[in-house]
Amino acid sequence: MSNWLFRMGVLYLLVGVILGNVMGATHDYTLHPLHAHLNLLGFAIMMLTGLWFRVVPAASASRLAKAYFWIHQLAFPIQMAALYVFLKGNVAADAVLGPSSVIMGIGILCFAINVWQHTRD
Repeated sequence: MSNWLFRMGVLYLLVGVILGNVMGATHDYTLHPLHAHLNLLGFAIMMLTGLWFRVVPAASASRLAKAYFWIHQLAFPIQMAALYVFLKGNVAADAVLGPSSVIMGIGILCFAINVWQHTRD
């Protein structure tokens, strides 16, 4: 599980850095919220959760871990595409952005429950 989280995190980092470079080169920072989400929800969260699962292997083997991983991997690209469209001026994308954000939250909730279950004293 952690290896896949690391791989996906690095993929999101590459996309975020490329977007940042494009914004810098064009001096168009309209997509800065997308850049931030790619780097934080994509790279940082994937890497940190990957580290957690590496440190606590029992948590990695749980159904919650698998649910978290797949929810994140399916909802995040949709959320980022909707955010892109929204930031480009199509407010109708909010109809996808809102639900995909809620689904992402459900994935994070799966991770949070998993952490609580594996840190009991």
